[in-house]
Order: sequence, then structure tokens, then C-alpha cells
Amino acid sequence: MSNMLSTDTAKEPKPSKAGRNLPAAISVGVVLGAGLAVGLFYVPVILVVLAAAATAVGAWEVTHGLNQKRGMGIPVVPAVIAAAIVPFFAYYGGGQWLIFAVVAFSLVLIGWRACGPKNGMIMSMMGSMFVMSWVPLLISLALLLFRQDAGAGKVFTILIMAIGNDTWGYVAGVLWGKHPMAPKISPKKTWEGFAGSMVGSIVVGVICMFFLGEPLWFGFIIAFFLVIASTVGDLSESMVKREIGIKDMSNILPGHGGVMDRLDSIVFAIAAGYVIFELLAPFSTNL
Repeated sequence: MSNMLSTDTAKEPKPSKAGRNLPAAISVGVVLGAGLAVGLFYVPVILVVLAAAATAVGAWEVTHGLNQKRGMGIPVVPAVIAAAIVPFFAYYGGGQWLIFAVVAFSLVLIGWRACGPKNGMIMSMMGSMFVMSWVPLLISLALLLFRQDAGAGKVFTILIMAIGNDTWGYVAGVLWGKHPMAPKISPKKTWEGFAGSMVGSIVVGVICMFFLGEPLWFGFIIAFFLVIASTVGDLSESMVKREIGIKDMSNILPGHGGVMDRLDSIVFAIAAGYVIFELLAPFSTNL
């Protein structure tokens, strides 16, 4: 019996230092990445549909967590439907329609909740505004950037740098991580991992600028701010999850957790990248 127990124990896979199922995580990442590539460079409507699906699921995850754990009372169905529609407004209507959609749907959520019980209305209203601002607004900024000249390359640069930020940070953190950045919020995130993210993202940024035909120094600027934005986004989602008492937003993506667990750093990177590309536009060599 002791031999059987020892054999069974020996066969149990050891979790990775970062706590991920790496084969599942890589498989999911490859499939999603392929879909994004097709949407970015060949069939734009696929990109819009993927953005709509991500915002819908992300909105459901956030509202479900806040409602179940904190009793926020956010209207789930209208929040998910609104989140799914906003990216279409952004892509087909532009910035003005994006702002209109976010404001209009926020009012719809508030009005919907106003027809319910009086208790908890303020929390529901604030939660609704939080969900609409965090999920569909930030994700839809990628579609505004996509509409611009060389938009596909710019969005690809932000995405590959945000993904690279996680990858380089993960590798550096596993190999050399000893000093936690915010141990009370995200114990596995270290300063060594942050340094790895910065170095790796700068390399990726410079390479992307070369293929975009932009000054190579753009890569340094973009990488610097995107790494900071991605790290803040990651820590922000960790704070939300810690506050509501959950480990992952959901279990929809094997090896990753929920959609927002993968988009936590990307949505902030999209917002930062959108602004930085706009600020660097006067210095572009492609004008």
C-alpha cells in the first residue's frame, strides 16, 4: 500500500511556480492569437466580433463577481448586451459614437436599476459606471486605433507588446524573482519580472517600429509606457479580485482563468498605446 501511495504521489504533476497550466494556457493563447491575426490583417469584422465577445464576457465576469460577492446589484443582462454592442459603435462610428454609446448605455443601466428596489441604488449606479468604463470603453479604443492609417500594425504592436510584457515578466519572475512589487495585492509579481518585461518589451517595440517604418526610438517610448500601463492594469485587477474575494474572474479560458484575467493588462495597454501613438503622430515618418 505504501508503495502504491508513493507511486501515485510521484505521478502527480507539480504546479508551475506561477500557478498556471502551461500547456492549456499556450493552446488557448495560440487559438486566440490566430483569430486576432486574421481579424487584424484580413477580415476586420472578425476583430470586431472578437472585441464584442470579449467585452460581453468580461462585463459578465465583472458584474457577476461584484454582485455575488459584494451585492452591488448591477443589472447583468443589460450590462452584457450593452458591452457587446459598444465595439460596433466604435468601429463603424468612430470616437464620437463610442462616447455616445458608453454614456447612453450607462444611463440605460442606471435607469434599469432605478426601476428596482430602493436599497443599494448608489452602489449599483457606481458599479454600472465602473463596468462600462473598464471593459467596453478601454477595449473599444483598439478599434478606434484600428481605423487609422496603419491601424492594424499599431494595434498588433500594442497587443504583441502587452503579451510580451506578460511573457517576459513571467520568465524573469520565475527565474530570478525575489522582490515582490506589491505582496499584499499580487505576491507573484516581482521587480525582477518588471525589469524583464521592460527589457523584452523594448526589444519587441523596436522591432515593430522597424516593420512599421517608424523611428526606432518610438519603440523605447511606447515600451516604457506600455509596460507601466500593463503592470498597473494587472495590479488593478488583482486589487478588484482580492477585494471581492476570488482567485480568477471565471474559468472560461483553460490555463488562464477568465477573459478579464487575460485582458487585465491589455486593456490598460490599449488605452496608453492609443494616447502615445496620437502624441507621436507629428514625429511619424509615414505622414
